Amino acid sequence: MNPQLPQVPTKLLIDGKWLEGTKESVSVTNPATNEELVKVSQGGIEETKQAINAATKAFTDWSKRSPRERADLMNKIADLMEQESDRLAKIMSMEQGKPLKEAEAEIQSNVDNFRWNAAEAQRVYGEVIPAPAHNHWLVRKEAIGVVGAITPWNFPSNMIARKIAPAMAVGCTLVMKPSKETPLSALALGELFQQAGLPDGVVNIVLGDSSEIGKELTENEQVKKITFTGSTKVGMKLYEQAAPTLKKVSLELGGHAPFLVFADADLDLAAEKLVAAKFRNNGQVCTSPNRIFVEESVKDAFTKKLLAKMETVTVGNGLDNPTVGPLINQAGVEKVIEQLEDAVNKGAEVLCGGTKLTEGEYEKGNFFAPTVIDGITPDMTIYYEETFGPVIPLISFTDRQAVIAAANDTEFGLASYFFSTNLQTISDVAQNLQYGMVGVNDIAISNPAAPFGGVKHSGFGRENGKYGPEEYVTVKFIAIDAQ
Repeated sequence: MNPQLPQVPTKLLIDGKWLEGTKESVSVTNPATNEELVKVSQGGIEETKQAINAATKAFTDWSKRSPRERADLMNKIADLMEQESDRLAKIMSMEQGKPLKEAEAEIQSNVDNFRWNAAEAQRVYGEVIPAPAHNHWLVRKEAIGVVGAITPWNFPSNMIARKIAPAMAVGCTLVMKPSKETPLSALALGELFQQAGLPDGVVNIVLGDSSEIGKELTENEQVKKITFTGSTKVGMKLYEQAAPTLKKVSLELGGHAPFLVFADADLDLAAEKLVAAKFRNNGQVCTSPNRIFVEESVKDAFTKKLLAKMETVTVGNGLDNPTVGPLINQAGVEKVIEQLEDAVNKGAEVLCGGTKLTEGEYEKGNFFAPTVIDGITPDMTIYYEETFGPVIPLISFTDRQAVIAAANDTEFGLASYFFSTNLQTISDVAQNLQYGMVGVNDIAISNPAAPFGGVKHSGFGRENGKYGPEEYVTVKFIAIDAQ
């Protein structure tokens, strides 16, 4: 084990026990150095079945506990996450690469998610429906059952919290499958669940081959709900696999967010927010701005302000707290290079960056220079394919309706942003962007109190807000003849 890595479990968590898997252990590496941090145990179908059985057994007791009792345990978990925030953030930064301040903010978001859902689940109300004389019509909302939750590597802690917190708050039990790239953040949370006194089997964590484990979770009749965050391709596969057992499914999939800057916008604010949003988590965010449409009359002025902001952007090991850390792996770097080469070959111009960083401290890691590229057109790959990296592609526009159409010209529909000070523009654009979330003069679209999710090929279902717990309940109608 790397001596810098804080102590963290490396086994599967099933029914309250840390178990060695039956498959060969695999390495977790630091993307800033590509050095091994630790080896983690791996399981497969049998371990997943064990975890599902444990969750099924635990559901009987957990679902019958009062919402207040579940909330008390969840608040205790939140307390422990706050106390351990430095350790959790360091683990995340080392296995995923994100700057330490961002990792710390992610842990705080976990705390907020647990506290919000602990409170909100106590307000998942049923109703009484007016009925004929002598009858009573009641509606109850009950925990749906065992949940299979599959999470990605780009937010290895918060994606878990956003799924676990509402599910366990309403009385569900879970089997978690974290990304193979970033299992340590999940295992560190599992350790805190145990310290808080969470009953055995309420949350289980399985590691191993994604296709094997995902297939078992989707096809096992005991699992009543699948929640997944990841690529559209994998989401479609899971949806297909879950169909024969008619599971409830929620999917938060890919994005290709437009970022529109109108001539009347505050250009300084727009440039500042663009840099903050684009380089968050090293550009590896499903809500990251990917197509930057700037009105032609202010294009030169905006570009100058943007390039000035770029001079403040730093690159380095996440533990050194730069603006931008490494990409998750070499494949991520290669995808960015391919998109840029395609764009340049078709006439685009790189204004800054544009290369993999390979010298000095960057030599062993997956670092890519923060990039601005201008002259993007629809015939370029980057125009339609999501970029998971620190690249800002600029596109000119002259007409409001045309740019709305261009912004909507994608199979994705997760996040979108635009900047304007004109009320008519704000009203028109906000209503006509075909996205689950719209940021107007702001990029803060994710909060435990507000719904998060997309439309079209970005999936369906919502996390956060009062909508989060609703994803994990089933509605029961009770008709009572009191005669």
